[in-house]
Amino acid sequence: MAMSILINLAVALAACAFLYRQQSRHASFTVRVFTALGLGIVLGAALQALFGADSPVVAGTNGYLDIIGTGYVKLLQMIIMPLIMVSIVAAILKLKDANSLGKISALTIGTLMATTLVAAAIGILMAKLFDLSAIGLTSSAAEVARGQYLQGTLASAKAISLPSMLISFIPSNPFLDMTGARKTSTIAVVVFSIFIGISATGIAGKKPELFASFEQFVKVAHAIVMRMVTLVLRLTPYGVFALMVQVVSSSSYADILKLISFVLASYSALLLMFGVHLGLIAGAGLNPLRYLKKIFPVLAFAFTSRTSAGSIPMSVQTQTQRLGTPEGIANFAASFGSTIGQNGCAGIYPAMLAVMIAPTVGVDPFTVAFIVPLLLIVMIGSVGVAGVGGGATFAALIVLSAMDLPVALAGLLISIEPLIDMGRTALNVSGSITAGTLTSRVLGETDLAVFNSDAEVNLDEVEAA
Repeated sequence: MAMSILINLAVALAACAFLYRQQSRHASFTVRVFTALGLGIVLGAALQALFGADSPVVAGTNGYLDIIGTGYVKLLQMIIMPLIMVSIVAAILKLKDANSLGKISALTIGTLMATTLVAAAIGILMAKLFDLSAIGLTSSAAEVARGQYLQGTLASAKAISLPSMLISFIPSNPFLDMTGARKTSTIAVVVFSIFIGISATGIAGKKPELFASFEQFVKVAHAIVMRMVTLVLRLTPYGVFALMVQVVSSSSYADILKLISFVLASYSALLLMFGVHLGLIAGAGLNPLRYLKKIFPVLAFAFTSRTSAGSIPMSVQTQTQRLGTPEGIANFAASFGSTIGQNGCAGIYPAMLAVMIAPTVGVDPFTVAFIVPLLLIVMIGSVGVAGVGGGATFAALIVLSAMDLPVALAGLLISIEPLIDMGRTALNVSGSITAGTLTSRVLGETDLAVFNSDAEVNLDEVEAA
């Protein structure tokens, strides 16, 4: 077994060496991510074909690859809070206008909530077209255990209300939130950063010398943090490769086939909603194909990593350097989008699950009396969903409990949860980038020269701004 693992790791190392060679030859970032994605799929499929998904050889190989994959995700998580704080403070110091800040927040959050409502409607439509129902599905031991776990966490989901969620956004201990200790820590850090920025602009006229010193400090901190972002993002192809190998090699194709209808319905809904995002971009007067090409690397990372929050640094870099969105708007969209109005996890998934489970208790899910409350609950419940793996489950618990549906049946989908979650996370990130792009466009802040440029931003040559 040890020899097999060593051979597998040697092959993985050779793939990483190839990716490094591409980097040294200044291949574009998009090409390198595409290559990493393809290599990861090929090696993952080969490992499963040779050893089987449950083989200790595959588990041992993935354990070492996890150093690269999870290590990369942790590095991204490391820079999330510093990036949010310095970027938002810097943006407010440039704005010096509370009205502009209000417009940015309203447009960003409004777009996220509206698109989540549309996503839920699409989820209901796909459930109808694919005739999804939980009636007749059998439960394995793992699914029963998952159902019992969900039942046990129902109380905490029922305790969630819109007022309590909004209160949780207030950072009573901002230093605790900088550690990411709470589900809403990201938004709490945003709120704290806004207070810092507004407080600083308040002394600009009264104490100009102090304001100038603080502004210089923020510029230095911003430059250092952006350099950190650049250094970490250079590792993206390697992280995508390792994560993809792990996903493909350990997936159970038998479980996927057993619930193929739900898989197909889910990805049909995800693709349709992604089309809505591109339609909104086109409606804003931007080229959707150019937009798609520019955001692909961050979507590929979100797909393989299954973390919306971990995608924040890459999302901000994509919006600012490739789409021409100002840094303040990009940070607002990426930060809010990781917690509020996730189109995939908090929109499509809970709606489809509710429609699927309703017939088991004799409820017709395709009536106005069921659909209208479901859409409203999904939209409101989408506030405060954690931007990490498992956020969709929490959103589903909120919706199912509010609709008085049995939450334990959600455990029937445990076997295909990772596969579905990959697409959901990519859609979440797409939604946040769409919100930032639309907000920037509506406010007339988009740098069209950057958006329309075909030049690839080379991370190896980017210095701190």
